[in-house]
This record gives sequence, structure tokens and C-alpha cells, in this order.
Amino acid sequence: MSQASSTFINIGERTNVTGSARFKRLVMDGDYETALDVARQQVENGAQIIDVNMDEAMLDSEEAMVTFLNLIASEPDISRVPVMIDSSKFTVIEAGLKCVQGKAIVNSISLKEGEEQFLEQANKIKRYGAATVVMAFDENGQADTEDRKFEICERSYRLLTEKIGFPPEDIIFDPNIFAVATGIEEHNNYAVDFIEATRRIKQNLPHASVSGGLSNISFSFRGNNPVREAMHSVFLYHAIRAGLDMAIVNAGQLTVYDDIPDELREAVEDVILNKGPEATDRLLELAPKYQGDGKVAAKENLEWREWPVEKRLEHSLVKGITDYIEEDTEECRQRAEKPLHVIEGPLMDGMNVVGDLFGEGKMFLPQVVKSARVMKKAVAYLNPYIEAEKEEGDTNGKILLATVKGDVHDIGKNIVGVVLQCNNFEVTDLGVMVSCEEILKVAKEKNVDMIGLSGLITPSLDEMVHVAKEMERQGFDMPLLIGGATTSKAHTAVKIEQNYHAPVVYVPNASRAVGVCQKLISKTHRLAYAAELAEDYEKAREQHAKKKPRTKPISLEAARENAFKPSFDDYEPKAPEQKGIQEVSADIATLRQYIDWTPFFMTWSLAGKYPRILDDEKVGEEARKLFEDAKQLLDDLEQSGDIQAKGVAGIFPANRVGDSVEIYTDDSREQVRGTAHHLRQQTEKKNGANYCLADFVASKDSGIADYMGAFAVTGGIGEDELAKHYEKQGDDYNAIMVKAVADRLAEAFAEYLHERVRKEIWAYAPDEQLANDELIREKYQGIRPAPGYAACPEHTEKQLIWDLLEAEQRTGMKLTESFAMWPGASVSGWYFAHPDTRYFAVAQIKDDQLKDYAERKGWSVEKAEKWLAPNLSG
Repeated sequence: MSQASSTFINIGERTNVTGSARFKRLVMDGDYETALDVARQQVENGAQIIDVNMDEAMLDSEEAMVTFLNLIASEPDISRVPVMIDSSKFTVIEAGLKCVQGKAIVNSISLKEGEEQFLEQANKIKRYGAATVVMAFDENGQADTEDRKFEICERSYRLLTEKIGFPPEDIIFDPNIFAVATGIEEHNNYAVDFIEATRRIKQNLPHASVSGGLSNISFSFRGNNPVREAMHSVFLYHAIRAGLDMAIVNAGQLTVYDDIPDELREAVEDVILNKGPEATDRLLELAPKYQGDGKVAAKENLEWREWPVEKRLEHSLVKGITDYIEEDTEECRQRAEKPLHVIEGPLMDGMNVVGDLFGEGKMFLPQVVKSARVMKKAVAYLNPYIEAEKEEGDTNGKILLATVKGDVHDIGKNIVGVVLQCNNFEVTDLGVMVSCEEILKVAKEKNVDMIGLSGLITPSLDEMVHVAKEMERQGFDMPLLIGGATTSKAHTAVKIEQNYHAPVVYVPNASRAVGVCQKLISKTHRLAYAAELAEDYEKAREQHAKKKPRTKPISLEAARENAFKPSFDDYEPKAPEQKGIQEVSADIATLRQYIDWTPFFMTWSLAGKYPRILDDEKVGEEARKLFEDAKQLLDDLEQSGDIQAKGVAGIFPANRVGDSVEIYTDDSREQVRGTAHHLRQQTEKKNGANYCLADFVASKDSGIADYMGAFAVTGGIGEDELAKHYEKQGDDYNAIMVKAVADRLAEAFAEYLHERVRKEIWAYAPDEQLANDELIREKYQGIRPAPGYAACPEHTEKQLIWDLLEAEQRTGMKLTESFAMWPGASVSGWYFAHPDTRYFAVAQIKDDQLKDYAERKGWSVEKAEKWLAPNLSG
């Protein structure tokens, strides 16, 4: 960089569960020792501050923050740099401040919620002796112009220093770095606005520092690393001179200002400093020259149409281009001795290239699914010719796939099927809710080489065990593949593999399926692989047997003594504005505004948080294409009405009785309509309570008239029919896209309906005004936990929701025998309104609670064991 940057501070951000998939996985697994290595690497790579964020719905964020910060304190090579405690929840920030050693930095506070909350939080930070990042964000939104940026920062500075005596040297302003060169004229001055606001802050607000998130500035050129790096370097060159003290920077991807080619530096400088209306166009024109990866950035390059036909087919397959596939396939057919040779020759050669690129991480799942669409179109074109000659081609092997009985989720299974077909495996997909009898019957009829089982909900695990036992009893000898969200290597080793003599393989994702199947299909390789698996699973069983709980288990009695006790002194439960059951409909135009896109990209095995993933150096380009396809599908669905959303909700009089909640027919509270049974955390808590959802409702003997709600929504009426329509056309990409988008619509509907409940139906927060990102970050009052998930993991409780809401009659939604919801794109759960509510994970429970739960449900202990198996310790 330059001499002026010698005091510039780099902030490392990889110790962040929302920004690092590896760090998130380590924390979720309780492997804090390895997670410390991430922090250590940040410091070794030059980070002078490390940003720690534990905001994840499935985590006890406070406990995770405290645990990690306490571990950092004992590591001199990490604790030598300051910690930035980063959370959208101030309770997490405060928990971190209580245990961090040395001077901490809080990220962040702002005037978004008004002066009272701003000063209250700042006062607490001051008492802990910490510094704080202050966002240029007030009651009217984020600041974009220089004047607005300075106005908010100056107001914040005066409030902090004059009203509560906050040390000015502990104030770090973030005046918002926004993207330039977007093509929108109003954005052209964003870099100048930031630089000049920084200059004014440093000149007029003594001792305050300035920070920012650097990558935003170059968002328009995502995918072109040389140009992005040049923009970062030029921006920092000028911003540091204006007074920028620190930023979230990937130092390894910064180019030296003087090393930027003159023409590029000049063009970038014109954009950053907004030297004229033509600056963006000049940089856009120059950018392809520095693309660095050989891609043509502007209009489509059709030079490949002059290549030999075999290379044209390969190009179409790799790029997912269907426009010319039939004419190129026909050209190959005319040259080939038999039409089947076109499939076995150039088409499979092309798909082998796809498979190799995918295996090397140079292609991503959405691209592979598009390649399959091209392949299927070519095969469909050749099929009439093949049928006429009654030819049957060779395949790598025959595989049967099925989602087990009681389960309706199949997106992951469908993706695995497509990837296997791309690698010349013949796949028979039996669909969803397939009985063991049907799976084994078809496996015999088709003479398949292996069976793959999929499932999402926890009861599916037991069904997989049953299938394995039946395969053993009936004398099967083929490999069995296990996959799905609730499956794991440990469960496969402990519960399934020992029940079947042939290889049983846990397949964590689609990218692993091909390699596994190729090893298993060869009898020679299978023996060696089976021996390797047997040894690996034996180790997994030994580790499982030795595994100790992350925290010490305690008795149910002790857990109840440490129950959470919400205050009702300043909170009076509100009777719902709209009583009874409310049927709610919403169109796609409305629901798409509430979509959380991050899980959508995870469905396609693209890791990263939205919108940051669109800017990712590795997967950003493919993520943007995928995003555009999803938005186009939503546009089409808005017009066609092929998919519909239906929902139902109700708020009912309720009171807590022990760890259960009685739900009454009316406000007289004389007749119990149903009882919701909940589980309590049963591990030792150094900080905080042992939570149970029932704690959030006033107890029956308190005399307080409280309420609890329930809801069930689906975004998938018509999804199966539309997906099958695309499947018949050989378009797996859009078949999977339909289901992935329907899932997002269901979650969006749940978010939309919860907002309606808070503001209109229950109306305990009628004046709430939150943006979608704030809804996603759960900034509202109240929670909506879903049966089958962390806070209430027992699936049969959905039946009470269905009964209370008459859900099947009113929406058409159904529950399977394993209590999976149909359509698959569905969400159901409970509503709690108390201001102190929070999400948590029950985690493991002991035998005393198992017996207590069985008694409350009127079950045998054996039945309770079946439904609570994943939560049982030991």
C-alpha cells in the first residue's frame, strides 16, 4: 500500500458462524479447540482484531460466545489482539463483555431504534470499558450521502460524549461503504461520500475512529478479481488519507497501489472519485481485458460453433446450453454407425468432463444439473432411433433411490439422482413415502446394483434401520447407501451398519455419491472399500461410546429448579384481536418479499450467506445465475398460479402446568382443548437457565390469563405436479428449482404470517416496523418454534396443531404416519409472545425426563424412546 497505511488496522472475520462455514461447523459440533485454530490463523495472517459472531438459530449464542471467549483468553497467541464481539442480539454482546479480557470492541449499536435504546446500550458498553462500532443508521434508515453520514455520526457522537460521557476514543464510526459503478447514477458518488464523510468525522469529531466493510465497494465487478482488487486498493489509498483507521479486509487479496497497471488504475480512480459520467462505462469497457480467467464478459461468444461437433457437444454439456443440442446430436448420429454410439461416445465423453470438473471443485451443483438437462434432451432426441433398432446401452450400474416411508422430502435425493445419471448410472427413483416392501420388491425386479435411502425427519432413521434388517433377513447382498439431513456417520455406524452384512455407506452430499458408487460397483474395489468402511465404522462406534456430553447432565428436578422465570411485572399478556381460527392466503408477489435466500443456495450446495454469496470469489458467478433463474421462476409463478400458498393460524387461551401447556376452548378456561407437552434442557448451566418452551407461558396457579398460538402454512400447493411436468420434459434443473423455491415460499409464508399475527391477529406489537433482513434476524418480539426442531424436537406434537387448527380441512395439508408434513414445502409451529422468549436447543435428556414425558403423553416408555431417540443421552 503506502506509508499512510502503516497504522491501518485489519479486522479478521473468519471467527464468525454467519461468514465461515468451517467455523460454524466446528462450533455447532462443540469442537471449540479446533475453532480456536481459526482464530489463531487469523492472527497469524495479520489480523489485528478478530471479529467473533455466534448468531445462529440452532446455537445457544450466549453460551457459545462465553465458551469461545473464555478459551481465547487462555491462548496468548490469540488473546494478544483485541476481540470484536459481534451480534445482532445485545444479550449476546453483554454475555461476551462479561468474560472478555482486556479491551473489547462491540459490533455494533446505532440510532435505528431511537435514542433511548442507543444510550442504554452504550452505557452498558461504557461500564464494561469497551469500545463500540456505531453504524451510520438512524430512525430513517441507512445513511447514503456524505451529509447524512456525517449528520448521523455527529448526532451519535454528541449523544455519547455529552449525555453519558462515553470516551470519544472508544467510538468507531462505520459510515457505510456502498457499491459504485452499478449503472445507477445515484450510486456514482458513494465512494466519494464515504471518503468525504470520513474526512469530516476525523476533522470534527475528535478522537473517534472510522471503519468499514471493504468488499462492498466492488460488488458490481464480482467475478473479476483483478478489477475488484484494484478497486479495493485505490479506495483504501484515498480513504486512508482521509482518515480511515480500520476495515474488514482480506489483506492477501490487496494489490499494491503502484503495481496496478496505469490504464486500469486511472479507470478505477475515475470511478472511485466519480470524475465524470462516463467513468463507469470506461471501466466496464476495460474490465474484460483484466478478467484473468479467459471468460468473455460481454455478449455471447459463438466461436465455439466453429469447433468439431464432438467438442461442441462437450461445450454444450459443460456450459448447460440447450440451444444447439439437437442439431449437434443429429450431426453426430449421421456420422455414427449406431445411434447408441452417440450416447456411449461424445455425449458420455462430455459428461465425463462434467464429472471431472465437479469432482475437482471447478463446477458447482447447479451447473451439473443444467448439464444433465442438456444430456437428457440429447438422449430424448436419440431415443426413437434407438428404439427402432432395439438397442440397450451399457451403464456404470443400476441404482434404486427412495425417500423412506412416512417422509416426503426429496430435493436432496433428486439432486443425487441427477449427479449419478450424469456419470452414466441408471437410476430408478421411486419417489417419496416408499415402504420397505416396495423398495425391496422393485430392487429385485430391476436387478439393481445398490439401494439408496433418503430421509429428512428423525423418524426416518428408524425406517432406514428397518430396511437394513429386512435386506439382511431376505438375503440381499447389494450395498446400501444412506443420506439425508438427519442422517450421520455416527448413526449409520451405530444403528444401521451392524444390521446388514453388505456395505452400508453414509453419503453426506451429492458430490460424494459418484465416488462412493464407483467404488461399490466394482466387485474388486468393493471388497477393499468394504474393509475400509468396516474399520472406519468400528472407530466411529468406539468414539460414540466414549463420547461425553459437552456439558454435564443434571437431574430433571435440578433442571426444573433452574427453570427460566419470565417477568410478568411489566408485561400483561394480550388477548388476541382476532379470535378463533384464521385462514390466511398470500400471493407469491407478497411472499417473495419475505424470502430468506441463504438456505436456497445451501440446497444447491453453494455455501455462503446471502447477499454476500453473490459476491463470493469462488461461487459468486454461479450463485448470481442461480438467483436470476429463481427470480424468473417466481415471475412465471406469479403469472401462472401453478403454485399456491395456504395457511391457517389461531391464538388460544393457555396456561402452563409444569412443563406442559394447557390450551383452553375459550376465555373461561374451564375446558381443556388440548395439551402441548414440552421438553426441558437438562445440562448444567454456568450462565443462564434450563429452558423449556412452557416457561414462556404464565402458570395456571398464577391467575394470569395468558395465550399461546399455533400455525400451519404451505407454499407448495401444486409443487409436485409442476415438478413432475418438468421431469417429463427431462428438465431436472427446473424440477428441482420448483421444489427449492416452494420451500423458500413456505418459510417466507411463515415469516409473513408471524408478522400478521404480531401486528393484526394477536396484535401484541401493532406498531412494529421491521425490514426483511431484520425479520430474518428475528428482531421482533416473540418466537415460532416448530415441532421436530431444536426447542421442541418431538414430531408427534404436530398432531395437536393440526387438531387445534383443523389444518387438513382448511388447507389440504396432511401429516404422514411419521408426522412429516405434506406438501413437503410446509412449516408449522407454535407462537409465544412474551418479550423474554428466545430460541434454544433442548439437546440431550436423561431417563428421568424420558419417563416423565411418557407419563405426560400417556405413552409407554418404549414409545417415548422411539420418538425421542436422537435426544437420549447414552
